[in-house]
Amino acid sequence: MDLYGKMASTQDSRQEGSDQNFDYMFKLLIIGNSSVGKTSFLFRYADDAFTSAFVSTVGIDFKVKTVYRNEKRIKLQIWDTAGQERYRTITTAYYRGAMGFILMYDITNEDSFCAVQDWSTQIKTYSWDNAQVILAGNKCDMEEERVISVDSGRLLADQLGFEFFETSAKDNINVKQTFERLVDLICSKMSEAQETDPAVTTATATSKLTDNPPPPTQAACGC
Repeated sequence: MDLYGKMASTQDSRQEGSDQNFDYMFKLLIIGNSSVGKTSFLFRYADDAFTSAFVSTVGIDFKVKTVYRNEKRIKLQIWDTAGQERYRTITTAYYRGAMGFILMYDITNEDSFCAVQDWSTQIKTYSWDNAQVILAGNKCDMEEERVISVDSGRLLADQLGFEFFETSAKDNINVKQTFERLVDLICSKMSEAQETDPAVTTATATSKLTDNPPPPTQAACGC
């Protein structure tokens, strides 16, 4: 049984455990070279905050965000990884069990773009075979300093079999959309596994991801 089948089959046992505040938990990783904006991207999504004062992540850090899809609570455990080579042994240990990756480069930094292929290889080497990946070209607000075109980013994503967004943590461009799409891809993959709850995986007009819990169900009037 693959990761998605395991996750589906252990849903009930998790709900019976100490943490009963979610129906599913998705482990997501943001990876890429140092200084491409991974930490800022995570803080923009999780806290809707931005600061240019972040220092390079040491090792790995994470935040938790709960979202809702078809009245199901999905806990996103989002890991922010260090991009420096000296931390690579530490960070790759966290790839195992990750259901989704945001592979990020900086549109103003050619080296970070050239490194995407190596990061992709690491995903294939250390993660589950069915992990979903989105390629994100960050800092698209810095148009005057751009060295990587939109077409180049999209072409590379197509070659690697990834979906693609250009993003900006500073201007809050496509941050939420990137995470929403990654969750959609994971849910679609889950739907291929047996014993999966169709309420979370079925793509319908009501399946849009939201930060807000569903309204409480009102009891029918007995009068």
